[in-house]
Amino acid sequence: MRILYCHCAYAKVVPSETKEEVLRRLCASGAAFDAVPDLCDMAARQDPALKRLAEGGDGLRIAACYPRAVRWLFHAAGAPLPAQGVEILNMRAEKAEEVARRLTDGEGS
Repeated sequence: MRILYCHCAYAKVVPSETKEEVLRRLCASGAAFDAVPDLCDMAARQDPALKRLAEGGDGLRIAACYPRAVRWLFHAAGAPLPAQGVEILNMRAEKAEEVARRLTDGEGS
């Protein structure tokens, strides 16, 4: 299972304290993960990394914002996420500790 963390650096729609706490817990967990500055920016630029992430094949957990928005961003970038095997955790609506726990469930320590 791969983990992707979005820092939402430009839109700033995720509370800073939530992002920082999720990232801190993710680093402390020992789990391997990819961190990106901003999925919105990557989608606007049609960054090829999105296609690699979408086609990874071994499952993907994403910490970002609303699942519908994240799926749309990947789709808009020409890298639609598969219907199965992707879990999107909403840092706008969920508590940081819950997001971090679900991201690392079964990973690292």
